[in-house]
Amino acid sequence: MAAKKSFALRIDSKTLEAMQRWAKDDLRSLNAQIEFVLRESMRQAGRLKVVDPSEDPSEDSSEDADS
Repeated sequence: MAAKKSFALRIDSKTLEAMQRWAKDDLRSLNAQIEFVLRESMRQAGRLKVVDPSEDPSEDSSEDADS
C-alpha cells in the first residue's frame, strides 16, 4: 500500500456538508469518501491506472469464498 500523506484542505461549507452526508450514506469516513471521489474522478479522466481490487482500500474485498 502506498504511503499516505496529509495536507490541509480549504473547502466551502456547503460542499463539506454535502460530502459529509454522502460519506454517511456510503458508510465511510469523510476522509475515505474524499479519497474515493478523487480516485474515481481520476480514473474516469484517465489520470489514474486501475489498480488490483485487492489493493484498493475503497473496494470491498471481503466477498465470501466458496470452498
